[in-house]
Amino acid sequence: MANHKSALKRIRSNRAKQLRNKYQHKTTRNAVRDLRAATEKKEAEELFPKVVAMIDKLAKKNIIHKNKASNLKSKLTKHVAAL
Repeated sequence: MANHKSALKRIRSNRAKQLRNKYQHKTTRNAVRDLRAATEKKEAEELFPKVVAMIDKLAKKNIIHKNKASNLKSKLTKHVAAL
């Protein structure tokens, strides 16, 4: 266990950040899942910009790697175009 005041605070703040990151990542994964499950092109085109924005935010905050974000966006773009 940490002995310094700053180390204890760091443990608390890291836990808070971890929970926030986990929530944002899970929310984005669910949005991607919903977009992939969409069968109507109009519905998918409405969801697509929101999902891309979420993915970009995760990449910007280093929750996911920028290349993973790019690959996800590419695959989703192909999926929406194919509908």
